[in-house]
Amino acid sequence: MATMIKIELWLYGPLARYGGPASQGSHARLDMELPAGSTLRDLVAQLELPLEEKGITFINRQLSDMPGLAADLERELADGDRVAIFHTKSMWPFQYRHEAATSRELQQAMDRRQVGLRHSYD
Repeated sequence: MATMIKIELWLYGPLARYGGPASQGSHARLDMELPAGSTLRDLVAQLELPLEEKGITFINRQLSDMPGLAADLERELADGDRVAIFHTKSMWPFQYRHEAATSRELQQAMDRRQVGLRHSYD
């Protein structure tokens, strides 16, 4: 069993500063190694990224969190995962404006708070 996993992390907007030398100003891309069994909470803590700045989050192109829900913090990361975290002030990413797949954890959090997603305004 592997003791470490590798993930690809993207930080967008003001969160790019948590990428250190990888920061391009508007975004940062990092290849990270974490202990097997690490959660998204562990990743955020390692980056010293304040939870109040964590907004829209995708794991493997699946919407896993929205600002204020903290739906994905206990999600265990797997080797090869691609994680994208946007700042709370970042806009909804244009690539995902229509029919974004949502994680089970996010859907449960939205159900508990009786909120939903609107992809278009007709």
